[in-house]
Amino acid sequence: MSPTSETANGGRRLVIVESPAKAKTIKGYLGPGYVVEASVGHIRDLPSGAAEVPAEYKGQPWARLGVNVEADFEPLYVVNSDKKDQVRKLKALLADSDELYLATDEDREGEAIAWHLKEVLKPKVPVRRMVFHEITRDAIRAAVDNPRELNQLLVDAQETRRILDRLYGYEVSPVLWKKVMPRLSAGRVQSVATRLVVERERERIAFRSAEYWDLVGTFATVPADGTFDARLTSVDGRRVAQGRDFGPDGLLKNPEQVQQLSEENARALAAALAATAFGVRSVESRPYRRSPYAPFRTTTLQQEASRKLGMGAKAAMQVAQRLYENGFITYMRTDSTTLSDTAVAAARSQVAQLYGADYLPERPRVYASKVKNAQEAHEAIRPSGDRFRTPAETGLTGDQYRLYELIWKRTVASQMKDAVGQSVAVRVGGTSADGRDCEFSATGKIITFHGFLKAYVEGADDPGADLDDRERRLPQVAEGDPLTAREVTADGHATKPPARYTEASLVKELEEREIGRPSTYAAIIGTILDRRYVFKKGTALVPSFLSFAVVNLLEQHFGRLVDYDFTARMEDDLDRIATGDAEAVPWLRRFYFGENGGAAAGAGAADAGNGDGDHLGGLKELVTDLGAIDAREISSFPVGDDIVLRVGRYGPYVEAPPDPDAGPEAPARRADVPDDLPPDELTTELAKELLAKPSGDFELGTDPESGRQIIAKDGRYGPYVTEVLPEGTPTTGKNAVKPRTASLLKSMSLDSVTLQDALRLLSLPRVVGVDPASEQEITAQNGRYGPYLKKGTDSRSLTSEEQIFTITLDEALAIYAQPKQRGRAAAKPPLKELGEDPVTGRPVVVKDGRFGPYVTDGETNATLRRDDDPQTITAERGYELLAEKRAKGPAKKSAAKKTAAKKSTAKKTTAKKTAAKKSTAKKTATKKTTAKKTAATKKSTAKKTTAEKATAKTAAAENGADGGA
Repeated sequence: MSPTSETANGGRRLVIVESPAKAKTIKGYLGPGYVVEASVGHIRDLPSGAAEVPAEYKGQPWARLGVNVEADFEPLYVVNSDKKDQVRKLKALLADSDELYLATDEDREGEAIAWHLKEVLKPKVPVRRMVFHEITRDAIRAAVDNPRELNQLLVDAQETRRILDRLYGYEVSPVLWKKVMPRLSAGRVQSVATRLVVERERERIAFRSAEYWDLVGTFATVPADGTFDARLTSVDGRRVAQGRDFGPDGLLKNPEQVQQLSEENARALAAALAATAFGVRSVESRPYRRSPYAPFRTTTLQQEASRKLGMGAKAAMQVAQRLYENGFITYMRTDSTTLSDTAVAAARSQVAQLYGADYLPERPRVYASKVKNAQEAHEAIRPSGDRFRTPAETGLTGDQYRLYELIWKRTVASQMKDAVGQSVAVRVGGTSADGRDCEFSATGKIITFHGFLKAYVEGADDPGADLDDRERRLPQVAEGDPLTAREVTADGHATKPPARYTEASLVKELEEREIGRPSTYAAIIGTILDRRYVFKKGTALVPSFLSFAVVNLLEQHFGRLVDYDFTARMEDDLDRIATGDAEAVPWLRRFYFGENGGAAAGAGAADAGNGDGDHLGGLKELVTDLGAIDAREISSFPVGDDIVLRVGRYGPYVEAPPDPDAGPEAPARRADVPDDLPPDELTTELAKELLAKPSGDFELGTDPESGRQIIAKDGRYGPYVTEVLPEGTPTTGKNAVKPRTASLLKSMSLDSVTLQDALRLLSLPRVVGVDPASEQEITAQNGRYGPYLKKGTDSRSLTSEEQIFTITLDEALAIYAQPKQRGRAAAKPPLKELGEDPVTGRPVVVKDGRFGPYVTDGETNATLRRDDDPQTITAERGYELLAEKRAKGPAKKSAAKKTAAKKSTAKKTTAKKTAAKKSTAKKTATKKTTAKKTAATKKSTAKKTTAEKATAKTAAAENGADGGA
């Protein structure tokens, strides 16, 4: 569509959305007279650093915050540096338009983006607020025909939330820098999420396992036409202990009510029951009924995508964003489980069509939202349109297909009949040879009508849990029927610590505690992973030792800020501001300054109190006096036997008193702790093993030529050898001397490297000889990608590290006499095979690439993260990395270089014309102006390509950062 196209009445309408992909889709639904352009998320925000603060504000004490805390918390907004060209483009388009339609998302962030656009563009034409929750032709046309005004309450609520997060992050993060480690961040929700993960790990550390035994009997009916297994439940009327009867300390909670069988007792009892005659003591049957699950909202979609598709929250939202922008699903950030009448009709129609009238309930099902203060004005997440496309009709592939199919199935199933059947419980009894009365029990389930389970079965966080469609059939028995015990065996168990959070279960926990907003959970989890507070082990979220230090500081000195109830009350207060029931400025003043100079922090705290009558100051007071914070104590955690785990600036390490045999002045013993070691695995025994290993600095001897001491060390990038420079040697400045350093070969280790090995390594590169033809020196050396020869700028790979020291000049010349291999080297064998990818069906393997290990299915490659071990990575983790990579879509080639070349050509051409027409200054000036406009247009085109790259990040950008500095 031409940018000068006009409506039938001679006007032109500019429609602004957030993302280029959405703009492209909507542009296809609007006829001539509409220009659709993207803002690419927020066009302005609080300054992200000192460089973005305008000159007139730099001297202000509040400038670093970007919020004037002395003037009713007035925010300082600046146009993002990467959006200035886009703003100029929007202004140019607006200048030629007769109406402006702000078509950003219909939630707080979308409303705020629309408000910022209006504030920055300063339109002199009528402004309409255009809202829709699905991108279909009918929905877009209805939105154009039914515009509304900007909702200032939503804007105020978003602004208050943004200011709150900025104050929290920019005031608390510097405390972490000073007391724990530089470049850390704190945030209103991210810090609480990190605390949840840390607390679960503390529970695992404190956990003590208990062993318990019971019996499993295999019983046959008489006559023998059926068998079933039953488990021992009581002996002499006293219940046998199961896992749920033990506390985290490994002891029985109610020892007077249950009995714990040892292995010896269980085996003796099994032997005593070998010849026992058993019978059915009771049969209880009751109806089974299961109703459909509600349609998806943001959090339930993230949870199911994690359980069933192996997608992290971030990857799931990226895929959902693309489905929404391309018109396949409704808006994916929603708290609602409601379906419109149109959607209900579409779902019921497909139930009848695909499953038959028997699966269709008489009346439509209605689902009420269970989310407190649900604020998103949308439907549930569902297929778009008034007729749902089946997955096969969409033409989608890969992750988009799988996620669409999940949403489609869940939506259709929500309008189907209940699943019904029978649940049966059978009790079996008998008396052992030594006179003990033993009772066993078995349960079964038969589904007589699957109902909605024909279409969709929800996953479970516990991999051992039975899903809703799982049947357990028992043979037909009646009370008094005799049974034969074919086998009675002792079965041992051990209690397990509480499971670590996965992305799905952490999202569920945050929502149940009413902390944060569902639309931000994916960004929050991404933040705590990126900040190294948490790493993944399979699908489990494991806290790092660094996060223990951070949470320790926050709990001891900012306890209220990471208190779960206080954080949830803050969310309530923000909701009250959104509805107009509370005012933003008084609330922010209490949070930041405290009431009357420090009586309460936050309206929630002021109203509810903290329960102990303590004095509650504002945030400003909390971050002012840091003298009481002992940095060493904050980052120290006892392990046992006088061993302490400490979190240092370069990572975690264990420290123990000096060796008693080393003398009174010996230093404390220290040993680094692997960054990827789960904290619950750091036992006293493991700490002693780490301390017993060589310290990391091995004195190998003295170089006979230089007289310098040679040592071996274990560095961040692997083991290496180096020389110790004499004291006083300058290491910086003009006359700086650098010590010789060399990495160990793959065949070497710190435990076995010798002085001779070290001197050989430090002698590299080795001169092999001189090429008689070119008179150039040939050297052998070890590089980042392996051993090689070098002659001038011509390098040739060697096949082994040992060749560096043994290759002769004749052998080197023979290698150079061969044509240089331009193609790829022979493929290395995979490091590990993971199985078939559930999306592509292709085999997934772990390979060692030029830039490190990665997983691949032959089509998509995904680099392993810092905490992924190529040898221990699970198949699920591999599938997740590939899913995240596919969710980002193919990398787009930047047009920036091409644009730069064109701009250079344009400048040269203009210069020539200027030289030829010096006498016609006006013409030259005009042409210069034209050239500038052309360059600006081309630059804008390049920016657009870059903007499209950012589409996948739009969800996080639109929902704002969680205050991290």
